[in-house]
Amino acid sequence: MRGPETRATAGRGGRAGRGAGWALMGGMLSMHFFDARSFRGGGLPNFGGMSSYSDMDQVWPRTASRAGGELRIGGVGVGDLVARFGTPVYVLDEDDFRSRCAEWTAAFPDGDVHYGGKAFLAPALVGWLRELGLSLDVCSGGEMAVARLGGMPPERVVFHGNNKSVAELRDAVEWGIGCVVVDSFTELDRLSDLARAAGVRQRVMIRVKPGVDADTHAALATGGENTKFGLSIASGEAIEAVGRVLAAPSLELVGLHSHIGSQIFDLGSFATAAERMVAFLKEVEAAHGVAVGRLDLGGGLGVRYLPGEQAAPRPAELADVLRAVVPADVRPAVEPGRSIAAPTTVAIYEVGTVKGRYLSVDGGMSDNPRPATYGAAYTASLVSRTGDAAPRSFTIVGKHCESGDILVHDVELPGDIQAGDLVAIPCSGAYQRSAAGNYNQVPRPPVVAVRDGEARVVVRRETQEDLLRLFV
Repeated sequence: MRGPETRATAGRGGRAGRGAGWALMGGMLSMHFFDARSFRGGGLPNFGGMSSYSDMDQVWPRTASRAGGELRIGGVGVGDLVARFGTPVYVLDEDDFRSRCAEWTAAFPDGDVHYGGKAFLAPALVGWLRELGLSLDVCSGGEMAVARLGGMPPERVVFHGNNKSVAELRDAVEWGIGCVVVDSFTELDRLSDLARAAGVRQRVMIRVKPGVDADTHAALATGGENTKFGLSIASGEAIEAVGRVLAAPSLELVGLHSHIGSQIFDLGSFATAAERMVAFLKEVEAAHGVAVGRLDLGGGLGVRYLPGEQAAPRPAELADVLRAVVPADVRPAVEPGRSIAAPTTVAIYEVGTVKGRYLSVDGGMSDNPRPATYGAAYTASLVSRTGDAAPRSFTIVGKHCESGDILVHDVELPGDIQAGDLVAIPCSGAYQRSAAGNYNQVPRPPVVAVRDGEARVVVRRETQEDLLRLFV
């Protein structure tokens, strides 16, 4: 691991503009999962001077550029960043994050955009979301605590989760949280009792299983009948839950919720889910005489992790699909997380050893569990200099005592790559730092936000002392 050295002053640099045009992709969009063992992902082109990554704007952050072979993000060179903050380090392009938030709010001017905090959350991000007019989706007491620390008004927080504890529900009610998404009959009863004891009427949505099997990895699908989340329309659970909420004086039904999964490229799956939820709204009105005015269709829009993959649908395209289905008198809500956070961040590692085709870096499966968990495929690039040798295929592996500790399979990198070089893995902003662990007692990396030539820590580096304090 490369440690912080002297404090470096980052030079100021211009911002790269976002790519023009949101072209509609013809036909249905399908999610393709690559076999990480066989896919030969390409790195970035080796630009000699200052060049933009505009041809890969969905893989690398929007302000990314090269100067003499060195990667720059937000006007800050990786050499300066590593000298100041060490490696491994996550580098977050703040302008990119903000611009993606703005795309979502522009696409849904007549609805609500709840950022999915499980993708990545920190108090600084909460401040950006608050400033940009987004609300926040949390799914644990810990995420709720981060929302509070970041200053998010409680009325703009939605509380998810399939097994919220009594303590978490009590904290949510006492804080005045905007909405609790009820996931079971047990939770419904608990929340009703807690709200009654607190003397409040708690706003709730009911999470519904729409019976949609999205085209995605099995571990990421959440809208079918065989999922731990929500109450089934088909079995009658969902309509029963509506009746029980309406009968509870301490609860107020404000909407219905569904979420069909993650990394979804097929807009038809979202349309099908919306159609089934709209049909259920009509069933609720027929059965109970109540017009439910809010429909939260969750998140799940995919992102491109590899050059050459089909581009992901844009928020405006999803909005058009939903607008064609959801009645004008029903307020829609969406919950983007990965599609905002993932492309904004790169993970920077230092090369420790090169052994044949294996390139070992100073991080691994503890800071990015996705390849080991889902077989997720990434690309990588040499970012500290221009490579002079012909490219050859490498497999980037971590430092953990585990054969499966592989970050990138079969990526083309300059053949002269060596110890001390820096490599970057793009699209590292979602479900990496938030899902990171401490396997082999390895501390987790920091997250550094860059903007206009300035860099600041938003999550500090974990230390061995932090880990040792847990032992008694």
